Amino acid sequence: MMAGSIAEEKTFRRFLELFLREMRMPLQESDPPPMRPLSDLVTEDEVEGECLDLCLQHLYKYNCPCSLAAALARATADSLLQTDLSIHHLNKTVEDGADPLPQMESVKLAWLVFNRLFEMCCLWLKELPFRRRPQPYYETSIHAIKNMRRKMEDKHVIIPDFNTLFNIQDQEEQAYFAVFDGHGGVDAAIYAANHLHVNLFHQESFSQDPIEALCKAFKVTDEGFVKKAAREHLRCGTTGVVTFLRGRTLYVAWLGDSQVILVRKGQVVELMKPHKPDREDEKLRIEALGGCVIWFGTWRVNGSLSVSRAIGDSEHKPYICGDADHDVFPLDGSEDYLILACDGFWDTVVPDEAVRVVSDHLEENSGDTTMVAHKLVASARDAGSSDNITVIVVFLRDPRCPPPTGTEDEEEGVAEGEVGEEEVADVEEEEQEQEEEDEDSEAVRAERDGREGGSTADMGGKGRGGWPLQQCSAPADLSYEDRTDSLTDRTSLSLLGPSMEGRIFLTGVSRQTCPDFSPDLFTASYNYREKRPLRRRSCIPFQEASISSFTDPLWPQTSMLLGQAARQSRRLGHGSRRWGRRRPGASKELLGLLPSGHLLPHMQRHSDQRLGVALPHLPHDANI
Repeated sequence: MMAGSIAEEKTFRRFLELFLREMRMPLQESDPPPMRPLSDLVTEDEVEGECLDLCLQHLYKYNCPCSLAAALARATADSLLQTDLSIHHLNKTVEDGADPLPQMESVKLAWLVFNRLFEMCCLWLKELPFRRRPQPYYETSIHAIKNMRRKMEDKHVIIPDFNTLFNIQDQEEQAYFAVFDGHGGVDAAIYAANHLHVNLFHQESFSQDPIEALCKAFKVTDEGFVKKAAREHLRCGTTGVVTFLRGRTLYVAWLGDSQVILVRKGQVVELMKPHKPDREDEKLRIEALGGCVIWFGTWRVNGSLSVSRAIGDSEHKPYICGDADHDVFPLDGSEDYLILACDGFWDTVVPDEAVRVVSDHLEENSGDTTMVAHKLVASARDAGSSDNITVIVVFLRDPRCPPPTGTEDEEEGVAEGEVGEEEVADVEEEEQEQEEEDEDSEAVRAERDGREGGSTADMGGKGRGGWPLQQCSAPADLSYEDRTDSLTDRTSLSLLGPSMEGRIFLTGVSRQTCPDFSPDLFTASYNYREKRPLRRRSCIPFQEASISSFTDPLWPQTSMLLGQAARQSRRLGHGSRRWGRRRPGASKELLGLLPSGHLLPHMQRHSDQRLGVALPHLPHDANI
C-alpha cells in the first residue's frame, strides 16, 4: 500500500475514533435524535433519500472526509433498506382519494438511521472496508444567504463523489451539483434536494443515457412531491438546475429560472434559457392550455407565479409543468468553471459581470478560490438583490495554472503566418533539448530518491505541477432553522468538510509548504486579464477552510492595529447616530494614514474632544 493510502486510512480511522467518542450513542427510544427530516411523516419510497441526507448532514457537521462520508452514508442506507421497516409503519385510516402509501414517523426514522450509522462506524473502526478510488474532485466554492427575505427557501446539493455515494463500480467518475430555489415555502426545495439525485440513479436509462435519466428524475421528483403536497396540504414549489458530470461530458437539466453558465478560456458559454412566462414558446404553451400571462410587477402565469416551470405548485398545474429542459456539452479540457445560482443572483448580475468578479478575485488572490462565491453573492447584494441568494462555483481545472493552449489555436497561428516554418523548427529543437535535460535531471532525482528511500508518489502526490487528488465537497446543505445563513456560507469546503468551531479537527493548522505539491504552484499563478503568469509570494493549494487566506507576514500586526483603530473609533463616537455621517479623513487619521496631529480643516473644531486619548496609527515607514 502506498504512503498516501496509509495516511488516508489513518485519517479515516482517526475520524471514526473521535466521531464515536463525540456521539452519544446508541439512542434510546426516549432520546431525541440529533436531527430529523422536516416532514413529520416519511413514506417508504422516501427512506433512501432521507437516510442519505441525514447521514451526510451529521457526518459533515463533524468534519468528516467527503469520500468517507459518502461511503458511510451508502452503507447505512443499504443496511437500513434491507431491514423490515413495516413494523414501524403507522396504522392510519385511508381517506377517500388519499395516497395509501405506508408511512412512518420521521423521528422514528431518524432514530433508526443514527443508531445504524453508529453501528457502521463501530464495525469500520475494527476493519475499514472502504478504499477510495483515485478520481478528480472538483474544487468548489459555496455561499448562500437569506438576505432580506423572512425565510431561507434555497437549497443546494454538491456530490463530487457520486460513484461512492451510490456504490457504482463500472462507470467513469461522476459528479452532481444542483441549486433549488423554493417559493411559497421550503418543503419542495428540500424534497428535490434529498430525492432528485436518488431518482436519477434509479432510472433504467441512467447507465446508457444520463440526460434521459435526468429528465425522468425531474418528472418523478415532481410527481412524488405533488403526492406529498396532497397528503400534507402543502402549497409550494421550487425551481431547479442540475449539472451532472460523467467523464468529459457535461449534462444540464433545469426547471424555472435558476441558471448555470460555463466559462471557457475566460468567456461565457450559454448552457440554457430559463423558463420565464414572457419567453415566447412558454407563453404560447400556457395560452394553449387555457392559461394567460399577465404583467403584475413582472410577467406572471395567471397573474401569480413569475416562473413557468417548477417542481410542485399543484394548484397551478398544468400551466406550471414539471417537464425539464436539457442539453449535453462535451468538455475538451479548456473549460475554467461553472457558476450555478438562483434567480436572486442572476436577476441583478449578468454573466459577463460574474466572470469579471471571479477573474478579479483570482488575480488579486493568486488563484485562491476560497472566497469566490462570497464575492459573487456580495456583488448581487450590492446590485440591489433582496431575494435569497445561493451561488456555487465548480472549478473544472486548477485555477492556479494558466489555461491550456489548444492545438487548434496553434494551427491557426501557423496558418496566419504568426509563426514561420523556421521558427517552428527552432522551437521544436529547443523543446527536444529541454526534454533531454529534463530526462537527465529526472534520472538524477530518481537516483537520489532511490538512495534516500522516498519519492513523490510515496508522499501521495500526483507529481510536479499536478492537481491534488483530494478536493472539497459538501452535502445537501443543512437545514436553515435557527440559523441566519446556510451552514456552508463560511467558505469553500475542504477534504475534511466544513470548518466547525468546537467540533472535530483531524489536522492542526499549519502554514508550511505541503510536500505533495510542486514548488511552481507556490511561486507562480496567472493573470487572467492580461493572460500572463503572475509572480506571487506563496499559497496553500486547496487549503482548508479553517486556514486564513492571507499570506503577508505583516498581516497579523496590521490586523491587530486595524482592530484597535476600529474599537477606538467606536469609543470616540465615529459612525454613531449622534455624529451623523462619518467625516471624510477621520478613518484615515485613526489608521495612521494621516500624520498624528495634522487634522483636516473640517476636523480641527473637534480636536479638543476626549482629551488624553491616544489614537492608534501605523508608522509611516511600515509596509503592509
